[in-house]
Amino acid sequence: MAKKLYIKTFGCQMNEYDSDRMADVLAAEGIEKTDFPEEADVILFNTCSVREKAQEKVFHDLGRVRHLKLQKPDLVIGVGGCVASQEGTAIVERAPFVDIVFGPQTLHRLPQLIRERRASGRPQVDTSFPELEKFDRLTPAYVRMEKLPPATGRPEPGTANDAEPRSGELPSPPPVGRGLGGGQSPSAFVSVMEGCSKYCTFCIVPYTRGEEVSRPVGDVLAEIAGLAGQGVKEVTLLGQNVNAYRGALPDGEADFALLLECVHELPGIERIRYTTSHPREMAQRLIDVYARLPKLVSHLHLPVQSGSDRILAAMKRGYTALEYKSIVRRLRAARPDISMSTDFIVGFPGESAADFEASMKLIEEVGFDASFSFVYSPRPGTPAAELADDTPHELKIERLMRLQKRIEEQALAISEGMVGSVQRVLVEGPSKKDAGELAGRTDNNRIVNFAGRPRLTGSFADVTITAAMPHSLRGEIVTREP
Repeated sequence: MAKKLYIKTFGCQMNEYDSDRMADVLAAEGIEKTDFPEEADVILFNTCSVREKAQEKVFHDLGRVRHLKLQKPDLVIGVGGCVASQEGTAIVERAPFVDIVFGPQTLHRLPQLIRERRASGRPQVDTSFPELEKFDRLTPAYVRMEKLPPATGRPEPGTANDAEPRSGELPSPPPVGRGLGGGQSPSAFVSVMEGCSKYCTFCIVPYTRGEEVSRPVGDVLAEIAGLAGQGVKEVTLLGQNVNAYRGALPDGEADFALLLECVHELPGIERIRYTTSHPREMAQRLIDVYARLPKLVSHLHLPVQSGSDRILAAMKRGYTALEYKSIVRRLRAARPDISMSTDFIVGFPGESAADFEASMKLIEEVGFDASFSFVYSPRPGTPAAELADDTPHELKIERLMRLQKRIEEQALAISEGMVGSVQRVLVEGPSKKDAGELAGRTDNNRIVNFAGRPRLTGSFADVTITAAMPHSLRGEIVTREP
């Protein structure tokens, strides 16, 4: 019988992408995925260390599979991702039944690590940063296109293990290989760069994923062309600071604007998204492409974190609230209907009532569509972890709830303004709310539920919006069905 692989993924779209690549690597070794850890011969936890509670959840889940190791001594248990990169051998010291620990840049070495663990009888730890070696060694995503059961949805970025409340819905396209209606997804993630060189004082990512490293333009385009050849119509370009992309060309270097222009020209790709962006990298060249690339969606996730210049400086974000608003103003000049979502950290050390009110003012002025918003979580080893923090937790939660409520009110108002309009949606498969209906995604990243035939899955349809719900839209199809 074929060996089985179980993967549990924490955190962002980049981790979802990495988990699919882990499955690719081990599929080449004859190991098939399973949804049940009890069936597995290899169990992997692909981790996130952005927030403390997410990190502790990993060790909790490790404890829950320990009994499987006792029942099946040959079971391989591995921890990958950012917690692995941050903790390294400390994971094995805390959980001695863990067999392998690997970082985001060494997931392609999984077969080798498993073999060395079995040969030596000792845990294997590899959290090095070999830059682009991972992409050079991985089988492209479009090679693995087997039919899978219908998708059941996936957690939103940063929310899978967070106890704090958040604001808004920011749905993301499912990664390629996730079945929709019995086939492949019409959307795919493509990682174009990794790492971060910004070193915000609250963030652990530069220490767990390394400095910014971009894939060559040719490699990115080859992967996307292969996906298009398999029927993918929408791609989401991924990176910790994706708009910091600087990819090699035979005769120079391409910035992110040029990469978008190249992807736009690929046959078969009809819609382009990207995440996550940094305001410091939102150059005018990138803003200008919104005026001339119709395949680039009218939605941008641009984390601001705070509306207070004092807090932004303490976070080392590298811009002011006024500069952020200038970016938004220029984006809306290029694409008037662009929808803006963002991130907010509430309760950063030293945040005063005036600082919080500055964030509330920015929300009103920008008109954010959605937000991932959390109470500040100190990460060991980051500069902000050393800052004095005397704001009561109860006050932070009160502020968070107020911020989220206002953004949700704005999001609903924007949705209500779409009622009566005709939206072009990419049909992703059965609705989560009613399996007898379909769900599609609008250009501005809203889910629309509507009645339609399953054969529409994977295609575009024109839908009249009939009602605005708190986190979705209702619609009626106007496209003539085949």
